[in-house]
Amino acid sequence: MAETTGQGAQAPAPSPTEDTAPGVAVAKATGAGSPRTLQGAGDGIALRVITPVMRIVEIPMLGLQRLLGVNLLAWVFLFPNLLLFGLFAFLPVILNVAYATTGGANVMLDARPQVGLQNFGRLLDCANHLDPNTCREDKFWRAVWNTLWFVTLQVGIMVGFALLTAIVLNGKIRARGFFRSVFFFPVLLSPVVVALIWKWMLQRNGVLNAFLDWAGIGGYNWLVDADWAFAWSVFLSVWAHMGFYTLILLAGLQAIPRDVYEAATMDRASPWRVFRRITLPLLAPTMLVVLVLALIKGVQTFDEVYAFTGGGPGTATTFIIQYIYEEGFAGSPRLFGLAAAASLLVAAVLVVLTLIQLWVNRRSVDG
Repeated sequence: MAETTGQGAQAPAPSPTEDTAPGVAVAKATGAGSPRTLQGAGDGIALRVITPVMRIVEIPMLGLQRLLGVNLLAWVFLFPNLLLFGLFAFLPVILNVAYATTGGANVMLDARPQVGLQNFGRLLDCANHLDPNTCREDKFWRAVWNTLWFVTLQVGIMVGFALLTAIVLNGKIRARGFFRSVFFFPVLLSPVVVALIWKWMLQRNGVLNAFLDWAGIGGYNWLVDADWAFAWSVFLSVWAHMGFYTLILLAGLQAIPRDVYEAATMDRASPWRVFRRITLPLLAPTMLVVLVLALIKGVQTFDEVYAFTGGGPGTATTFIIQYIYEEGFAGSPRLFGLAAAASLLVAAVLVVLTLIQLWVNRRSVDG
């Protein structure tokens, strides 16, 4: 009788369904079927397709490299971007200068007479620049002073609240991510949508007046009163754009090393002293960026206020960009030359103000 428990006994043969089956063993040895293998196979196919194409492209590129050299070849790759940038940035500026030195209502430059600097002289012709009624283009100077007051209030209030909000959001508060999203949400909305929402709330039969009537205070024609319309325009702009500048200032605050604050805590410095001696100086470069961006954006304010009040009542909320739009595109006749001259004056003022801010910042850093 054969022994069943000896050393020479053979183990039972594995079933074909186990991992030792020939197909599974080959798959394990080659890695077939795994995500990494499938990805590698896909990359190999893509490489086999791209390689011939790149070899074809390589032929003219090598010829250009021999013809132009390595340094000039870089301009070949930059040329498409430079072409688009020049077509949509530099060319409009050149055309704007050309229109500013011509007159008439014709669109084509060859049909417009040369007037030199007459358009600039017409805009600047004033007996007293502080009194728009004494100016030849009184609407232009009303828009200038409205813009000046608007930018002063809007930039000052917005940057102040943005800094305060950034400091609070940078602290250890509950639901910090939620509040960051809430403050940034208005930036994502279209300016026209923002204007229509607030116009719906502030009109005579709007939500705010309904609440005031319910409280027994009585409603008010907010957008008919010139002072209130201007004040609400400032509020609207601050509400719509503050989140963007809050985000920039928050990034600047997070870039300040924490050990600086820890050293101040060890020295028992007061919160106001920490803010004045540490936060503000280290945040100054970011504040400069915010001020420059907010200033340029404030001067360029148009769409949200135009949809909100239409520039009224009267000219109470007519700003410089709206004046340019109405003179060049909405008026009759369309004074393209006058609008182009006004836009160049605005650009020159913005450049000067930006240079002044950069100079002041450099002096404060060097000092």
